[in-house]
Amino acid sequence: MNKIDLVISENPAASTIGKFADADLTANGERRASVALEALKTLWINTGTLCNIECVNCYIESSPKNDRLSYISAVEAAIFFDEIEALNLNTREIGFTGGEPFLNPDMLAMLKDALERNFEVLVLTNAMQPMQRPRIKSGLLALKARYGDRLTLRVSLDHYSQALHETERGLRTWHKTLQGLDWLSREEFRVAIAGRTCWGETDAQSRAGFAKLIAEHGWPIDPDDRGQLVLLPEMDEKADVPEITTACWSILNISPNDMMCATSRMVVKRKGADKPTVLPCTLLPYDTAFGMGATLAESLSADGGMFDKGAVKLCHPHCAKFCVLGGGSCTGG
Repeated sequence: MNKIDLVISENPAASTIGKFADADLTANGERRASVALEALKTLWINTGTLCNIECVNCYIESSPKNDRLSYISAVEAAIFFDEIEALNLNTREIGFTGGEPFLNPDMLAMLKDALERNFEVLVLTNAMQPMQRPRIKSGLLALKARYGDRLTLRVSLDHYSQALHETERGLRTWHKTLQGLDWLSREEFRVAIAGRTCWGETDAQSRAGFAKLIAEHGWPIDPDDRGQLVLLPEMDEKADVPEITTACWSILNISPNDMMCATSRMVVKRKGADKPTVLPCTLLPYDTAFGMGATLAESLSADGGMFDKGAVKLCHPHCAKFCVLGGGSCTGG
């Protein structure tokens, strides 16, 4: 029996509720773990769920048809940038994710606004056709010339082999992504790669495989740097994963401050909504139970349901599989 199995089976008087059904108690009647916001180091902006491709296991089901999250506008994003300053949150980084961010018509304007405010900026992209359009390329070059290394583009490359990458992303996606990475590297952008850990390889094997590909192309990426090559665990809401109790922190020897929701929040605009919504992390875009309000101020004191005075109750399979047990973080590092 491993440590986490011990945690979830130690209570012989288990309740009859299902897993993740009660915000405060696990199915075994244990007190559910929660994570307080240590500091808002990264604010994520979801630019919309539309994407130029459809992956087999996309974290938020992005596709050319999925518009459940609408394009957020530069004006709407600026409201949150203003609020960071007004609340003196000392946020270091703005992250942009999607969908494919470069499909959003306001993407360059949002990048410029964030960079002008002295934020570090991270963009998650597949580096394919949307990023490679001439207008986008010229806009990115202008931003790099002015703001330099404060802009990082992290490219999704699911495996270091064409066969496995295209197993996830579809035919004819490999070479287009490599073209994007080659261009970013030639133009001396700060770049990183996001891969996956679902291939039955050890961390060392994955990094060695990526190291060979990186060396062949001369990309300025250190495969041993966990911020430059981020290897992300898979997510499956239907997977049978253990719930995280308050006892897990000491048993697993990890800190709640290491969880993504201790340092991050994400802003989304759901289809048909009048205004954006703040969520605890990048993994729960559709679950309305995890909405923390329409402003950062509201999110800091969200109470009831999945929240306790701004702290997030770990009442979702992703909390266990991706973050606590998988060690995943969309920021990386």
